[in-house]
Amino acid sequence: MREDTVLFGGSANPALAEAVARELGVPLSPCEVERFPDGELTVRLGRSVRRCEVFVIQPTAPPVNDHLVELLAFADACRRSAAARVVAVVPYFGYARGDKREGRRVPVTASLVAALMETAGISQVLTVDIHSAQMEGFFRIPMDTLSAVPLLCGALQGMLPEGTTVVSPDAGRVKTASEFAERLGLPLTVLSKHRESGTRTRVTHIVGDVRGRPCLIVDDMISTGGTIAESAEALRGAGASGPFIVAATHGLLMGDACRRMAVHGVEEIVLTDSVPVRSADGMRLRTVTLAPLLAEGIRRAAGDAGSQHERDP
Repeated sequence: MREDTVLFGGSANPALAEAVARELGVPLSPCEVERFPDGELTVRLGRSVRRCEVFVIQPTAPPVNDHLVELLAFADACRRSAAARVVAVVPYFGYARGDKREGRRVPVTASLVAALMETAGISQVLTVDIHSAQMEGFFRIPMDTLSAVPLLCGALQGMLPEGTTVVSPDAGRVKTASEFAERLGLPLTVLSKHRESGTRTRVTHIVGDVRGRPCLIVDDMISTGGTIAESAEALRGAGASGPFIVAATHGLLMGDACRRMAVHGVEEIVLTDSVPVRSADGMRLRTVTLAPLLAEGIRRAAGDAGSQHERDP
């Protein structure tokens, strides 16, 4: 790592920030996040960042708005302290689902968040398995999306029952599910669903033969568990034998998500630590760390910046 590289960790996932720092062999720089009684916050950097390449590790984990504002405050503090560049390392990027207008008189929140991040002084964004690939189009700054699929497949090797099929819970995850299937050497099944509300979906078609087969359901994120529960129910109705195993990059697991999935036969979940992982009541939980992946992404981003500085007159 370059001597002018500075690494900060926000309060959203301090354990992951520390793990990334260990992988890089660079200590986390001191900082203080102060929250006031009315909910406002401020950030104080504990060292100079003048002419430095600054990396801020801060997923927008729940509560999303609090951690997003904290990231913006970090960027603003670095910009006003004359940092050469500020790279936001956002393993889980909230608001990426707000990438289009679903009707009249509604915002495109993904575009709004991108504008806020640029205005705050962020020079580059590094994220993992973002929900919508078109999110990159809302930025005028570089945005790099890393894939956790190889890490998840490595964790799944040797633990899947014979005859397992990989299941994409909707058409939007077919590309990801296809990569799982190819890496694991398994067949692919695709579900077609209709979203009835923000928390409720209904499977309308199943493309593939699941009769008598265990199923590996893959997704980019699990929030309420509704999509996974509906998928497991539809697969069971189509003759799948179970067990049902779920692999996802981002395990938000809000409310009774684990109970909802367990009721429909999900026995095990494999997640990354992009956000702090809660206990999975009633199911086995395996966590794969993103630290090596993020560390390599930071090394490359820092190297690219160094090359650019050398080229600049």
